[in-house]
Amino acid sequence: MNITILGPGAVGSLYAYKLHLAGHSISLWGRTSSSKIEVTLDDGESIAFNNQSLEDLERCDLLVVTVKAWQVKSALLPLLTHLHPDAIILFLHNGMGTVDSLSEQLAHRPVLLGTSTHGALKVNSSTVHHTGIGQTLIGAWNKKGQQCEFVAEVFDHGFSPAQWHSIIQQALWTKLVINCAINPLTAILDCRNGQLANHEYREQLFSIVKEAVTCARFDGVELDAPVLLDTVVNVAKSTAQNYSSMHQDIYNKRQSEIDFINGYVVNIATKHHVDIPNNLSLYQKIKQIEASWSQHD
Repeated sequence: MNITILGPGAVGSLYAYKLHLAGHSISLWGRTSSSKIEVTLDDGESIAFNNQSLEDLERCDLLVVTVKAWQVKSALLPLLTHLHPDAIILFLHNGMGTVDSLSEQLAHRPVLLGTSTHGALKVNSSTVHHTGIGQTLIGAWNKKGQQCEFVAEVFDHGFSPAQWHSIIQQALWTKLVINCAINPLTAILDCRNGQLANHEYREQLFSIVKEAVTCARFDGVELDAPVLLDTVVNVAKSTAQNYSSMHQDIYNKRQSEIDFINGYVVNIATKHHVDIPNNLSLYQKIKQIEASWSQHD
């Protein structure tokens, strides 16, 4: 397939490299105006990908969106005019709510939603480390997307395991709840993921999870809070040495994805008049930290 990766950060570069090795024609669309972007994965050879090539974009079969949630709209909209109407768009980023805000522009296109549990870390401008083996789940956002189940097979062949998920909202909510618990806490505490596996955080984590599970019901998704708490603790243990993406953003004074993680849950709670003090508190604390940077500058 002709695949363009929009947002060659750690995760985008990881998928670009793996899919290239599987024989696909991969092009990148990054912020740099350079016509080539080099990517080296772990100890592998360096691969030079085309960057910002309109020619590649126009013949693209699949556009994979891996920019930060808050960047999606501004990054994607300028590309849509160059994209073939039948080109598939796969959203593979943290958080929820971005696609809903683009529903008008995407209504007539085949659109997929995905979630990845692979760990990736960009150690410099061209080198990416695959820090945690995970999986890719892909499902349809709309009717045209339902005809694109083969994309999961393409990914499974190139970067196994990848599976088609007929109720992708459930998988997305599961990932969202994990992110709601781990991301803001590690950012606020300035710690690695593993610290949250300590028993002293168990009650707080469970409160965050329970609130998010309540909000998921309003989205038509049933989740099991005790099971999800175990999942959160297991993720914290299995990625113990990792810093969460939100920790990295806050540490480096970059805008975080809080609006599309805990903020997404807060919006649902507000709409349905549900009290979620733990998620609201985390959301407000991260927003306060972000606001303090501009005050100090």
